[in-house]
Amino acid sequence: MRRVTPLLGVLLALALAVPAFAQDWDDVDPSGQTVTFWHQHTRERETALQEIVAQFNASNPYGITVVAEYQGGYNDIYQKMVALLGTSDTPNIVVAYQNQAATYELVDGLVDMNPLVDSAKWGISAEDQADFFPGFWSSDVFPSFGGKRLGLAPNRSMEVLYYNADWLKELRSAGLIDFDGPPTTPEQFEAAACAASQTPFSGATVSGTPFGYELSIDASRFASFTFAFGGNVYDAAENRYTLDSDAAVAAMTWIQGMFEKGCATMVSEAYGDQTDFGNGRLLFAVSSSSGLPFYQTAIDSGAGFDWNVAAIPHTTAEPVMNIYGASVSLPAGHSAESTLAAWLFLKYYTGTEAQTEWAIASQYFPVRQSVAAGLGEFFDSLPPFKTAFELLPYGIAEPNVPGYDPVRESIASALAAITDGDDVANTLELLNGEANLILDDQLSQLPTN
Repeated sequence: MRRVTPLLGVLLALALAVPAFAQDWDDVDPSGQTVTFWHQHTRERETALQEIVAQFNASNPYGITVVAEYQGGYNDIYQKMVALLGTSDTPNIVVAYQNQAATYELVDGLVDMNPLVDSAKWGISAEDQADFFPGFWSSDVFPSFGGKRLGLAPNRSMEVLYYNADWLKELRSAGLIDFDGPPTTPEQFEAAACAASQTPFSGATVSGTPFGYELSIDASRFASFTFAFGGNVYDAAENRYTLDSDAAVAAMTWIQGMFEKGCATMVSEAYGDQTDFGNGRLLFAVSSSSGLPFYQTAIDSGAGFDWNVAAIPHTTAEPVMNIYGASVSLPAGHSAESTLAAWLFLKYYTGTEAQTEWAIASQYFPVRQSVAAGLGEFFDSLPPFKTAFELLPYGIAEPNVPGYDPVRESIASALAAITDGDDVANTLELLNGEANLILDDQLSQLPTN
């Protein structure tokens, strides 16, 4: 497999370039600062972000000016950051996935936000902290870096089960399944998927073999099903991957079994499951909640059936939902004044008012529970969004450790091999060994102080 060492020698040389110090934030004056924000948003989302920035610039009492700059996609921003870490040329605020933030922190490249969060003068109150969805709030705290907070979540997406409610009713009426509504257990999911693969939906707008479930080969599917079987893919206490846990083996054995029975198949092209779902040929899809408006469009232009989303069918007493999304971080190397100014914008951006605007415009999930009160009309316009929103308290996140990108590639390869019939336990044992070697390689780059 491909071993990846993102920082290589150039970043190791910068390991001592960014000094660590204990800043007393309460005595810092952010007045008159101009801060830059590197982001990846385009089109309607960029317009909405610029409006939030303009509102902050006009309303904050310190004369702080935020300049939001589009810098390409996530990888484009990552490559630019790698080249600039350890200098004052980094932006004051940068969008970053958790594993990217972890890579930056290998050379102390980010500000630990814990002292800012806890600041008596500038921090986030205990009441406001409790307003964040717990999984969102905790996903940017890094056990591998001593519990540092290296980001703050402005939005999130979640893996959900998309289902054709009308088709499920037909299967129930025909006596092919014995439950009403969406499946809540793997057994119910499999029964419905197997029945659908033999019983076409009456409202389908295309001919051809019906599908119960189409699997997209992706590490997040692996994580979602492992979570649903009561496991995890990473042990934060031990700082080790657990990709071969009993839960992972059980989940992947179940997936393999559905392929062997002809009840599941592979997604054949990009967004193919979305297309097949919309035209009534596919009963179930598991995908990101960020696709909700696109699924709605596919259904409206396709079979026009009643549909919704639900929790991933699970063996646990409560659902366990996979949440993910990039956060915003504060690069190190800037003055305390400009860093505090950037932090104050992050507080505003993640506040209830701005979050309500951002959720409606971006159709990402907001990070605060209180936002629900302002989303009534939006919930009415897209009911599955409300259904998914109500599942947010059950969310947990994938690993926030450096090197997760190449591990994700290895997970996808293992998942493909399992659907092709490879031995599940052996495949996952090899996968877990490779993943922990990558993790060890990354953590060996931590500077020793």
